[in-house]
Amino acid sequence: MADIYFNKPQLLTQLIGAQTTVIVAGRRTGKTDSIASPFVLRNVQRMAGSTGGIVVPTFKHGLTNTIPGLLAAWKRWGFKEGIHYVVGKKPPKSFGKAIIEPAEYEHVISFYNGSRAIIISQDRPGSSNSLTLSWLLIDEAKFIDYEKLKDETLPANGGIKTYFGKHSFNHSIMILSDMPTTKKGSWFLQYKSKMNNELIETIKATIYEIWRTKQRVRELRKKQQQVPDYLKTRLRTLDRHLNQMRSVAVYYKEYSSIENLQLLGENYIRQMKRDLTPLTFRTSILCQPVGISKDGFYSSMREGHKYNASDFEYLDTLGWNPDPSALDSRADKDINPDAPICVGMDYNANINWIVAGQPTAQKATPNGSAHRLNVVKSFYTKFEEKIPALIRNFCTYYKHHRNKTVVYYYDTTALGSNYAVNEQDFHWVVCNEFDRHGWRVIDVYLGNPMKHDEKYLLINQAFAGKQSLMPFFNRQNNDDLILAIQTAGVYNGRNGFHKDKGGEKNPETEEDLLEHRTDGTDAFDTLFIGCEKFPQDEFTQFNFSGVS
Repeated sequence: MADIYFNKPQLLTQLIGAQTTVIVAGRRTGKTDSIASPFVLRNVQRMAGSTGGIVVPTFKHGLTNTIPGLLAAWKRWGFKEGIHYVVGKKPPKSFGKAIIEPAEYEHVISFYNGSRAIIISQDRPGSSNSLTLSWLLIDEAKFIDYEKLKDETLPANGGIKTYFGKHSFNHSIMILSDMPTTKKGSWFLQYKSKMNNELIETIKATIYEIWRTKQRVRELRKKQQQVPDYLKTRLRTLDRHLNQMRSVAVYYKEYSSIENLQLLGENYIRQMKRDLTPLTFRTSILCQPVGISKDGFYSSMREGHKYNASDFEYLDTLGWNPDPSALDSRADKDINPDAPICVGMDYNANINWIVAGQPTAQKATPNGSAHRLNVVKSFYTKFEEKIPALIRNFCTYYKHHRNKTVVYYYDTTALGSNYAVNEQDFHWVVCNEFDRHGWRVIDVYLGNPMKHDEKYLLINQAFAGKQSLMPFFNRQNNDDLILAIQTAGVYNGRNGFHKDKGGEKNPETEEDLLEHRTDGTDAFDTLFIGCEKFPQDEFTQFNFSGVS
């Protein structure tokens, strides 16, 4: 097996081994691969027969992100499925027995030594019922419902003290996330104030002293000299003290660009502050939390305007390492396969968007003042992939949709210009591509784009339930769109409120991604305005259930 490399954040997390570990870090920091995976392996190997919980916000997220990431890391380190563990089925008789066997194995990873890891998805009722857990891994914590976690899952992490009480990591919790963008998603940031910095530094110093003492022992043995008893006693004492400190430690760490100042240099930080928007600099460079902008363009949007809608009956048929092509609209409970899909689009040289939705006859508010517009999914393509690729992605995802009809809302921005596709204008290309893939297009012309101040009033009133439709967003299918909407700025110009689109033309950077700018929000605006102002009642008003 090749050497295994861990970067500094990953090594520190493993070495400190605090009972409660909270890591807040951005993309490509190896949270699942080299922080979560070693955490799970340590617990299942050193507490044979124990049961732990892997908590994910939705079943679909666990199926597509967390579990495949864990399995890939274990495979790379020499742990083979079928030999060292099995997923989603009863373990072979050669495997050890768990102290408490689960009632069923459909959502369980069973290990060779009797340890079990139960996959707990918050959108699946009863996932935490009657469990006795010895550890918890909480992934994508910014999407976790803390009230559910506190009421249903944390009490289960009581473990079996008579078996594992000597281990500092019994009842351990690891919480992983990137920086939250909502107040509700910021529940785990409180652990920062619970960390005792002096204790963490003492743990580090003790680990170093253990290493230094072991080095001394190795040197003596290499010289074939007797190891004094006091060194052996010292090692046992240091190990006992380390275990005691770890058992009460909270380790909270945010990994921002400032952490790598020595590597990046001050000029890089200055350049990022100059080139990025203040909001992007705060979240991507300083790693500071933000919420839905109270003075943003969509200031009336609330956490309640998001929902989960997994079709568990279908997802259960896929196994725990599914073919990505099988994760299509059949996994979505909020889509009515017999109804057309409404779309709004945005066209740009570097990024193109489709935002898809279905208006429903379902009441959105207790007083019945509005119906729902469910934004069921959004798509984008970047750079060399243009509108034909975007339409292809849409049609591939909805290939099992029975009613192959799209209600395509467009305004004058789709006419007479085309820098993203070919010699035809956007409208022609969109209709032609849908037709080529076997979809019927009902194209609805909206005229000139609505003025920003009118749009601002219309959409914020809609979020407040004061229009015919109230928008709701499928969390799993609109991650980037939701972030773009929550962070879209506004300024008061000569003609009233304007969406702040100043960052759209800047070059993309790792800290300022195109999909988090306002292009996608414009596609949503078109979808909403079309469904609200130009409803195609004959085609689009349908009832369905399944959202939560």
